[in-house]
Amino acid sequence: MSIKAISARRSQLSSWSVIITICFSLASATALFPVAIGSDISKRAHDLHFSSLVVDTHDDTTQRLLEPGFDIGVRHTDGNIDIPRMREGGLGAIFFSIWMPGSITGPEAVKRSLDQIDAVREMVRTHSEDLALCTTAEEVRRAHAGGKIAVLMGVEGGHMIASDLGVLRSYAALGVRYMTLTHSVNDEWADSSTDKPAHNGLTDFGKDVVREMNRLGVMVDISHVSDKTFYDALEVSEAPLIASHSSCRSICNAPRNMTDDMIRALCAKGGVIQINYSVAFLSQQFRDSLQAQPEIQTAIASEVQKRCGDREGCQMIEKDKLTREYVDQGKLPQIDWTIIVEHIDHVAKLVGADHVGLGSDFDGASMPYGMEHAGELPKITEALLTKGYSESDVQKILGRNTLRVMEEVEATAKRIRQVR
Repeated sequence: MSIKAISARRSQLSSWSVIITICFSLASATALFPVAIGSDISKRAHDLHFSSLVVDTHDDTTQRLLEPGFDIGVRHTDGNIDIPRMREGGLGAIFFSIWMPGSITGPEAVKRSLDQIDAVREMVRTHSEDLALCTTAEEVRRAHAGGKIAVLMGVEGGHMIASDLGVLRSYAALGVRYMTLTHSVNDEWADSSTDKPAHNGLTDFGKDVVREMNRLGVMVDISHVSDKTFYDALEVSEAPLIASHSSCRSICNAPRNMTDDMIRALCAKGGVIQINYSVAFLSQQFRDSLQAQPEIQTAIASEVQKRCGDREGCQMIEKDKLTREYVDQGKLPQIDWTIIVEHIDHVAKLVGADHVGLGSDFDGASMPYGMEHAGELPKITEALLTKGYSESDVQKILGRNTLRVMEEVEATAKRIRQVR
């Protein structure tokens, strides 16, 4: 080979070396500084969001884990949650909901609950490079520091303990760290916000449930409960309460949302309301339109049944798709994601930024436009900064408030056990 040819070859290799170096540099930068695809956010919002511990207290993807072939480790084109999109949105900790309709009770409810808990734990085992099962605030922080997404669990509905404190203790031992006292119908010992009152709030056994949750270090969740059940639980509990996925009734008059007086009372005891992203609980306009057209609700329910049968994970995803079709046809109003921030802002102005958080209801409800999946979460940080919130207050809303309640519940449990 001539000297000229050798020189040309070296020049070519040098060019390829530069290209490879640039590619590796870009890949490294992307890994260190994830970018929320499709989200137009400032560098300040990006840096703040991805340096914060973002906590979501309510997610229904558990139902999808039971679907054959569903893999949370790959990016999906439907639904709201998977590991790639959680990474994309900087989601650092997430509570997977253990849920079933309130019509399922007794031993069958316990069996199904244990199946779901097992599915969550298996998900963590098979994706241990990305996920870590956590039961304390400190474990959540350690998982985040280690680059993993913290996985927690909450039981959504007291009917799943089958009126047995031993079952509640078993759930706690398996990692459950909150329980919603009711779902959409009354259970044997508490009234729901969307059922006819039967117990005048909590029964005596219901109050024992709250006390045992305090002893176990399981957060008392009052989303879905009647107003009287809320006030009874607030009076009995020695620890702060959460509303894991509720919004503001003064903005959207849904019975499972919280009134301003309820929010103030929750705050006075150190609790947190985590805002639900469901359009039916965010927007009065959407709620009124849907209620005025019962034929749409009937048609959606009928089509979901055809597509899914009794497969609950499928039902949730298909209901959202069908709802969006009606929105796209102009039969239901299109609600923008910024209404989430409107609810956050209302709580912060009412009681301060120390008492509001995020409880999306991802994979369990119809999301507003622009918040189709977890990858869009940095928009919330951008919007809060634009509204003038301090970086410290934004971090509280994103997750610190929830972790603070967890710590207070843990401390209460330790104190109760020492006394007893």
